[in-house]
Amino acid sequence: MILSPSSEVHTQGQGGAPSPPRLGWGSPFPTYRPRPSRALMRLAIKRRASGGQRAGPGEEQRARDMEKARPQWGNPLQFVFACISYAVGLGNVWRFPYLCQMYGGGSFLVPYIIMLIVEGMPLLYLELAVGQRMRQGSIGAWRTISPYLSGVGVASVVVSFFLSMYYNVINAWGFWYLFHSFQDPLPWSVCPLNSNHTGYDEECEKASSTQYFWYRKTLNISPSIQENGGVQWEPALCLTLAWLMVYLCILRGTESTGKVVYFTASMPYCVLIIYLVRGLTLHGATNGLMYMFTPKMEQLANPKAWINAATQIFFSLGLGFGSLIAFASYNEPSNNCQKHAIIVSIINSSTSIFASIVTFSIYGFKATFNYENCLNKVILLLTNSFDLEDGFLTVSNLEEVKNYLASTYPNKYSEVFPHIRNCSLESELDTAVQGTGLAFIVYTEAIKNMEVSQLWSVLYFFMLLTLGMGSMVGTGTAILTPLTDSKVISSYLPKEAISGLVCLINCAIGMVFTMEAGNYWFDLFNDYTATLSLLLIVLVEIIAVCYVYGLKRFESDLRAMTGRTLSWYWKVMWAFVSPLLIVGLFIFYLSDYILTGTLQYQAWDATQGHVVTKDYPTYALAVIGLLVASSTMCIPLVALGTFVTRHFKIREQFSAA
Repeated sequence: MILSPSSEVHTQGQGGAPSPPRLGWGSPFPTYRPRPSRALMRLAIKRRASGGQRAGPGEEQRARDMEKARPQWGNPLQFVFACISYAVGLGNVWRFPYLCQMYGGGSFLVPYIIMLIVEGMPLLYLELAVGQRMRQGSIGAWRTISPYLSGVGVASVVVSFFLSMYYNVINAWGFWYLFHSFQDPLPWSVCPLNSNHTGYDEECEKASSTQYFWYRKTLNISPSIQENGGVQWEPALCLTLAWLMVYLCILRGTESTGKVVYFTASMPYCVLIIYLVRGLTLHGATNGLMYMFTPKMEQLANPKAWINAATQIFFSLGLGFGSLIAFASYNEPSNNCQKHAIIVSIINSSTSIFASIVTFSIYGFKATFNYENCLNKVILLLTNSFDLEDGFLTVSNLEEVKNYLASTYPNKYSEVFPHIRNCSLESELDTAVQGTGLAFIVYTEAIKNMEVSQLWSVLYFFMLLTLGMGSMVGTGTAILTPLTDSKVISSYLPKEAISGLVCLINCAIGMVFTMEAGNYWFDLFNDYTATLSLLLIVLVEIIAVCYVYGLKRFESDLRAMTGRTLSWYWKVMWAFVSPLLIVGLFIFYLSDYILTGTLQYQAWDATQGHVVTKDYPTYALAVIGLLVASSTMCIPLVALGTFVTRHFKIREQFSAA
């Protein structure tokens, strides 16, 4: 593969002598001239406003400069599927439904759609346009805009590397549950017997069978983050398998990724449709759907609803990681990336809403099942305590009979009363769970009560795996593209070896998350690796394009590439609205971390059968600071290093002169 040239290109001066490299901002138009393709010739000749006017020499030359010998997607559909597979991930299934539940059900869609318009689509289009224009990975793309901005690409690669270290552990858990889904009965459907076989395990009885299988059988979790324990060999094997799958998907770049994304992008929708049909037929599904779509308009006045809507849009689309820039860099220069940005944004958000309908139908079934089970236990307790006739006490007359028994037999009822549970469907529906708790506890709780539960379990965890693998392919591409673009690395190692080394290093480090305290480290990385870093990265990206490279200049490039004029909407969003929104989010999260005081985490207490809140130890806080600093500091440090290097080069040139 002929790699793209460096942005620091020596141009010809007068008399054919090479002039010194341009100092200051790097030129985005290198003089490297490959043999033009048919698409390029059509682009250079046909692109003009209207009336069949031939392109001018300058525009034709600019278009020819864009063309570089670089692998490309087989067709535009592969690119769209790659973006969808990357953007539509686990957050659509386990984060968005939680936000709907927390912030007003149907009313949450109002801030969500507004944030999609003012933040999601503009920023997605910006990254796709940058990648397609510069035709390099994140490091090369931002170095082309300005050598001082190379650190933006480096920061994106660092964040993507951190993400891939822990994210693939979710796929390992998915494999673990998938393998156990073929058992009858499902291993999380009942509590195991204790060592004496005289009753159920005490920890399981205090919690639930699904919680016990997750915390004890899957994680074998320790009481705190200080007690690391050893590596659990079963999750470790599953993690190795997960990384082997990722390696096979990204082995040969677009050649292998382009085929994989067809499956990883479409398969989750097939499973979601099947689950939707099944979910709507479950008893109590309507309770969940009514809960979701009933708007609580007062939540529109809650600032956190808007902040979480903006955050969900931001992270759901995968902005700032460099994956979208890498994907777009393999496009034809004439590709209509504006149309694709709109398509991917709408599909991503529609998937979140669609997945919420599926989730809340199943959530309604679970809540109704638990509510009716609670009522049946109360009926059984009162029937046995007061020697009532079987069938006399029903759900419809329960409250009436309870009042009668309390007034007629006050002493006896007072003895029984502490054992009577307060059953409420609303409280069951109000139980908000997100993340791994929703995926591996709440969903499994519902699945175990379905008919043919093994089938639904296999389908569900297969869907989770395809969603997770799609996101991992995008993350892997974000890391590999800048590495394979580097002449230094690619001259010594083939693409397959680079992919293998990246996967091997990530797999080795990822073993930390398979230890007994691994889930605590997973939560730490998940909470603090990307939030502030990505906000800063995307903010610098917007400033770089609009105010360093120049919005008019970038608009001219897009017109040369696609033949379409940039509308006022995109320019206003890029220049003013989106940067202000990112700054607002950055200030909110920074102040939130400061005001929170000592950072805390949720630890599993086996003696009580539920999670408890504990403070992070000092060394964990140091790791959090290192995670944030190691990515964000790349931007100023690389800029400083570039300035110092160029300063010495200038001095050497003056000395030589």
